[in-house]
Amino acid sequence: MDTDIKEFDYPKGNDNVYTSYAGKGGIPLDSLWKRLLFAWNKADINILLTSYLKPESRIQLHRDVRERVAEVAPFLRLDNDPYPVLSEGKLFWIQDAYTGSSYFPYSNPQFTEQYSTQAAANSALGPNALGSRFVETPGNAAVAAPVLDGLNYVRNSVKVIVDMYDGDVSFYVMDPKDPILAVYRRAFPGVFKNLDELSPDLKAHLRYPEDIFSVQANQYRTFHMTDPQVFYNREDLWASPIETYAGEMQKMEPYYILAKLPGSTQLEYMLMTPFTPHNRGNMISWMAARSDFPEYGKMLFYELPKDKLIYGPNQIEARINQNTTISQQLTLWNQIGSRVIRGKQIVTPIENSFLYVVPLYLTAAATNFPQLKRVIAIAGDKVVMEPTLDEAFTSLFGAHQPQTADAGPQPPTLAVLGTAADLTQVRAQFDDVQKAAGHGDWTRFGDAMDKLKALLATQTAPLHD
Repeated sequence: MDTDIKEFDYPKGNDNVYTSYAGKGGIPLDSLWKRLLFAWNKADINILLTSYLKPESRIQLHRDVRERVAEVAPFLRLDNDPYPVLSEGKLFWIQDAYTGSSYFPYSNPQFTEQYSTQAAANSALGPNALGSRFVETPGNAAVAAPVLDGLNYVRNSVKVIVDMYDGDVSFYVMDPKDPILAVYRRAFPGVFKNLDELSPDLKAHLRYPEDIFSVQANQYRTFHMTDPQVFYNREDLWASPIETYAGEMQKMEPYYILAKLPGSTQLEYMLMTPFTPHNRGNMISWMAARSDFPEYGKMLFYELPKDKLIYGPNQIEARINQNTTISQQLTLWNQIGSRVIRGKQIVTPIENSFLYVVPLYLTAAATNFPQLKRVIAIAGDKVVMEPTLDEAFTSLFGAHQPQTADAGPQPPTLAVLGTAADLTQVRAQFDDVQKAAGHGDWTRFGDAMDKLKALLATQTAPLHD
């Protein structure tokens, strides 16, 4: 970096824009012995012989975010999904980190079906180490082995912020009561900062991590049973739902959503997953973790009535397949030369029910470039497939079905709108709702929907006999 040769930055019209690194990340190559050392370390004689390097030139090591954090704090286990954020004009990685132990008394260990004992055995840190584990594959690529398997104590006690430009690594304490982290803080004073030292904008980007949520959900499938006899006999075991993704049946993984909780007026960023009874397809419960402060980390559990059928994800897949209009269209598209890919199913609570959304992608056989072609939405007993999410919502909730001439007498409705001006206002507000949904602006969608409800409440009058 910062050599006599400019680096490509971005294209601009028919030209390219070039730049030189101006940050403080990396090690300066300002002496012959440093260049000699890194030429040997990287097995690249060009570092020693090239004339492009200057005293200001720098070499960066451990540029992969998980590898970088593991080098700084090898005693922490790292989440498999670091995510980039933009804050105050700069890019950062946010990496969740865990403390853990396999020796906490009277606790159930965590194992997943994807856990590979061979991978753990091949790890340089061993299967019971507290650090992040990387397994060398035949292609010499480092892949993350399951980092929480075999533990019976785990806490997401640390958030790691990595500056993408300079590579600075900062550790922030999420759980000051964690006894294991307390030991590390005494051993390495000054490394772990208090959470209130994190900028408010970066703090707003923190999200509840999926790895520990999956562990908690896996344990809750059994430990929701509070009656000793029911627990001992395993009479009420739950399971992860089954869904169809890219043509294959698989267990549904937790996912992030923006939604309003029942009884709330505010949209929240949550991580959630539904549950089904063991060996049955209906939905019995769903679990969510909140990510917005000051409610960050709080868990929500909604247990659904057993005497009422609420469709589970696999039953929704069956309803889609049984819909003649949709199945005919999918069969038509799945001809030679094209392939339909059914995307991830989203199950979202709305009011006292659930909304199911499944995107459909179409890709040509000769390319791997899927395009979103249809959106399937299901609410109650109604299944619709439309080109966009906006149109699917309209078909489910907002479409006005005109009466035909031979429709016959219609049953009375609860209320009627007044003047033509009232109808214009309602229509304009409804258009605002549709535009917000079409742009994926769910905050605006919620506000617009609230205004529409208020407008309908003020502009309607009860029918008289």
